[in-house]
Amino acid sequence: MAQQVSKFFSRRLTTWQTVIITMLYLYAARNFSALVGLASPEPMANMYDPTYYRATWVLTALDAGFWTAMKIRAKWLRDIASVVFSLYYLVAAEKADEKVRKVRGMITVDHLRVAWNKGTTPYLGFLQRLMRPRFTRWPPRQVRIPRPANSDYKEAVSAWLYYDGPLADLEYHDKLVLDVPGGGFVAMDPRCNDDKLFAWAAKTGLPILSIDYKKAPEYPYPYALNECFDVYVTLVKSRGRCIGMSGKEVPKIVVTGDSAGGNLAVAATLMVLETGISHFRRASGVGKLPPPDGLVCFYPALDMNIGNWMSDEQMSLIRDKRMRKAYKSIVRRKSMQYNDLVGTPHHSDNEDETPPPKQQQQQQPTETAAAGGTRPEYCHAGPKSLTSSQAPDEKKEGAVSHRAEPMKTRLATSSMISYFNDRVLTPEMMRAMIILYIGAHNRPDFTQDYFLSPVLAPEELLEDFPKTYFMTGERDPLVDDTVIFAGRLRRAKEAAARRRLSRSPTLDENWTFDDKEVTEVLLIPGTSHGFMQFPGVYPPAWKHFDRSAAWFDQLFVDAENHRAERARQAAPPKNQAANGDLGRQSIAESSGDEDRPLEISMTKMSRGRGSAQNGDMSGQTNGDTTASSSPMPASGEKNGRRTKKGLRGNKSLVKLTSSDDLLGRRMHGLAGGLTSTGDDE
Repeated sequence: MAQQVSKFFSRRLTTWQTVIITMLYLYAARNFSALVGLASPEPMANMYDPTYYRATWVLTALDAGFWTAMKIRAKWLRDIASVVFSLYYLVAAEKADEKVRKVRGMITVDHLRVAWNKGTTPYLGFLQRLMRPRFTRWPPRQVRIPRPANSDYKEAVSAWLYYDGPLADLEYHDKLVLDVPGGGFVAMDPRCNDDKLFAWAAKTGLPILSIDYKKAPEYPYPYALNECFDVYVTLVKSRGRCIGMSGKEVPKIVVTGDSAGGNLAVAATLMVLETGISHFRRASGVGKLPPPDGLVCFYPALDMNIGNWMSDEQMSLIRDKRMRKAYKSIVRRKSMQYNDLVGTPHHSDNEDETPPPKQQQQQQPTETAAAGGTRPEYCHAGPKSLTSSQAPDEKKEGAVSHRAEPMKTRLATSSMISYFNDRVLTPEMMRAMIILYIGAHNRPDFTQDYFLSPVLAPEELLEDFPKTYFMTGERDPLVDDTVIFAGRLRRAKEAAARRRLSRSPTLDENWTFDDKEVTEVLLIPGTSHGFMQFPGVYPPAWKHFDRSAAWFDQLFVDAENHRAERARQAAPPKNQAANGDLGRQSIAESSGDEDRPLEISMTKMSRGRGSAQNGDMSGQTNGDTTASSSPMPASGEKNGRRTKKGLRGNKSLVKLTSSDDLLGRRMHGLAGGLTSTGDDE
């Protein structure tokens, strides 16, 4: 009977089909309980979106397979063995998790590079090209960007140019997207991001220049940062001729970066802004550089000082009451869930409540004791003076006594610790990357070096910072970096705008600050780090490519409108009164630029956005339309229409504006997996 069955299948099936069916049978046999829903759910499954969680399964198997084969010396055999082992770990998922946990516990730079550069290996690279849509007819070109004359370095910087057209057509372009790829500062060249860069080149029609900066630990901090800065300087000083542009005008540049590349993109922008402020200027001989038209950052690493607890200032940025209006009931419900879970007392979540008078505060402990109740108190620090050791009955009027205060929030732990068991980025990996990036001979000050940790940037630089879009996963260990930097950016811009308005002779009492002109943050529910990196196993990434391409168009349009508005403001007062623009101030323009010549104002890149914009992305999303006070170029109208169409009906993104509840969203992310209420909203 067995022989007859064997003959039947041998006649019906090819050898390749037999292998596939055998692998599927082995997988089903080993994971039967999980496939039919009898197994207990994986704890981390509650944290992630099902599509993202399935993608992490595939990535875990690939990492385990490539790490298992990395000791094989012959490259051709190592490549084949990596694929074979990965197929085995796809079947044996538990073995893959165990292998990955062991390696990550003692991670090295070789392990990081093998895992993150695997997309460029022959077989996986062939599979990616097979699955990738055909975006462009032209392959990427490798270019060399010369250093500026006054740079401390002489070696040219490598980069890859993605452009859908012949190089001769670059002379007709005056816009450029400058990309800084991620990879933990130690791995991943631009070719690891082919899917994303090809998509951007096709969607925007613009040249995309991706920097292949030198990696740590061979080239530690700040070598890569200086490379990015030097590339920007060369693009500006050569007016784009270094990559084939006409050289007739300074190109408009939008800078983008993901993960470690986001850190370098923001830090390089801060270096550019320093050239315009005399007491900050470090790059001697460069002169004042125009800032980029905008930034687009994906899950950036902006704080290298890994800690367990967030400071009070950082917490105040997250707990901004203007961001908590929409979901106040959700905040209260999540607070109760935390109380039920950990039993930690805290003050009221309603920040608008007025504190009780001093007399009531002094009477509260006595009344509580008289009622026979006890209330535990939690504090962050010990007594600040010896007088705090006095007993309550020894208190005298005017004495300074210490009184412990309850912990104000259960969100005090940073996201790095909250998501320490992440399936993509673990604390061990972050620790290894930071150590490798800093290098053996550097001793940076983690509390002050804002080129290493851009969240520490001084407000004087943040006031001039270009408009920035952020996209990050809601469950990303680095999500707090984005939230804190965006919060500091909003506050610095608003304070600068109010100072300018207070000096204006025609003060508008109804003026309100629109933080959409400064920054916008998009949190993607149920995802963690690196979701833009593997569209082959995480298909929603293709939509995020389209969304970010629309951002580039929008930033260029906004910058052009802002330059036109500044040109009108430089006109005689009579014309300003006729246009009715006296009471309308640009949110991010520098107060010291009002008296500069018109030519400089017209050639300078935008530091912010005017209050009247056409095609504002946030306005389109909310269904609002604003009339532009300056004529819109035909390309801008086209880009604006495409942006609006691309944003419609996208349910995979959570858009956070000033009226949304960022605290509630963060609490939802932290508590959802613990209390199994990830989908109750």
